Amino acid sequence: MDIMNAQETKEGRRGTHVSKLTARTWISFIVIGLVGQFAWTIENMYFNVFLYNTISTNPNYIAAMVAASAVVATLTTLLMGALSDRIGKRKSLIVSGYILWGLSTMAFRFIDLQRIHAWFPVANAVNTAAMAVVVMDCVMTFFGSTANDAAFNAYITDVTDDGNRGKVEAVLTTLPLISMLIIFGLFDSMTRQGRWGEFFTIFGLSVSAVGIFGVFLLKDEPQEPRREPYLANIVYGMRPSVIREHRRLYLALTSLGVFSIAVQVFFPYLIIYLQQYLKMNDYAVVLGIVLLVASVISVVGGRFIDKIGKLKFTLPALAVMATGLALMCVARSMVAVILSGIVMMGGYMLVQAALSATVRDLTPTDKVGHFQGIRMIFAVMLPMIIGPFIGSAVISSNGPTYVELGVVKTVPTPKIFLAAAAVSLITILPLRALQKETSPKGGME
Repeated sequence: MDIMNAQETKEGRRGTHVSKLTARTWISFIVIGLVGQFAWTIENMYFNVFLYNTISTNPNYIAAMVAASAVVATLTTLLMGALSDRIGKRKSLIVSGYILWGLSTMAFRFIDLQRIHAWFPVANAVNTAAMAVVVMDCVMTFFGSTANDAAFNAYITDVTDDGNRGKVEAVLTTLPLISMLIIFGLFDSMTRQGRWGEFFTIFGLSVSAVGIFGVFLLKDEPQEPRREPYLANIVYGMRPSVIREHRRLYLALTSLGVFSIAVQVFFPYLIIYLQQYLKMNDYAVVLGIVLLVASVISVVGGRFIDKIGKLKFTLPALAVMATGLALMCVARSMVAVILSGIVMMGGYMLVQAALSATVRDLTPTDKVGHFQGIRMIFAVMLPMIIGPFIGSAVISSNGPTYVELGVVKTVPTPKIFLAAAAVSLITILPLRALQKETSPKGGME
């Protein structure tokens, strides 16, 4: 037992000092997490549709926007996560970040071709408007990553332990899908009617309101302020000696990174694929059913992640997701897409929960805020740079086109799912290496 505890301490595991999560803690996870996911759903899916439908159908604009926001998110999380460690507080960054995150989301209501042409009459309106969307996406991402990726994620790690993280991650993993379910079910009609201003205002106000709510809901875990040099702390996790010392953590991060690249191959283009390739006007119903069932699968499956072992659980879940991606390649009817989507998204959520919990278990307890930025490099920045451009290349090389109002538009094809499945299988390599590193030591499985 002493040897195991020493190994866990060396690898940065929390231990089991938190025996039970209070109702207040669960409420903070769900409310702050869910409303934050509203903003991320809009950023990850609806900014793409907004750009495609109102400004330009060039998929390279979407890929560039996704990549730029990923870089900003990662740099922000590195800087602000290290800052949260240094000051020993998460709450102030969560509260202020959410308020500004909501305001910057509302700002998108002012971006359209007419305004851009009036403000910059000499410039190409399409290029300038597309650039405005990219820039504003980066601004809202800065505030969102400060509040959510850096501070809120560190807060979650602070108040959980390796005995309950699988359960917590399974619930947290459902929040993006519940967010999409709510937005698709109740608000998607606004976007189809072109009521983007109202759409952005509703969710911008919601995010800011939760920031204010956090003043009364959140209670900082006692943290000892870190007095290390700030700049040195930012690059701490990139040092070769640190990578060698925490080899298992970086193998877990690599597994999460490759898996996330696979997701980003198809995810930014999913709504456009359903709209334009499959001609599903009721795609919100399809997505709603898929997301609801997949969320139930995640919550139920989360009960077994900690019991079976996170790494043992991951490979079968990965096989389920790859199967769902393969099925999406051939699904054409609404029923077939729903069934294939359930397999795909159910597997995705279970893999995400297991790998995310593994990363939390292996995160050094004295560098929790800093390692949120390292996690972002693997889980967000690299995937959102590499994945969408793989998808864009697949679409541009063989995607069908159509002409609308004299503009040639490119349509995503089923091959984006085949490409995603191929990439997802590469996850097996770092995952197997992590299992070999872990099992002989009697640690986490």
